[in-house]
Amino acid sequence: VHGERFLMAAQVARVSVRGLATAASEGLLKARAAESKHAAGTVSTWKSISLFVALPCIALTAYNAFSAHMEVPEFVPYEHLRKRAKKFPWGDGNHSLFHNAHTNALPTGFEGHH
Repeated sequence: VHGERFLMAAQVARVSVRGLATAASEGLLKARAAESKHAAGTVSTWKSISLFVALPCIALTAYNAFSAHMEVPEFVPYEHLRKRAKKFPWGDGNHSLFHNAHTNALPTGFEGHH
């Protein structure tokens, strides 16, 4: 008697679990479909922002940075700047490794403007 009741309870439990699993999977499928639809719209939005906002801003910034010719500022020989305790181990010893004659002054001033 107890064995039959146990088998019947187990069958009821299996049917209940299957029903819950089916309902859960249907809900999961609906949630995934809604998320997929939302994701497609979000991708479209960010793609448009990238193309029509970010790229023009980058282009305008690059144009602004590289189109204007910068004038060489007036050289002021401050005592605490451009000190050379010993020569650099390359070249003539007076130019830094990444020296740019247009923007980096030597201790005597900008090159070509003595």
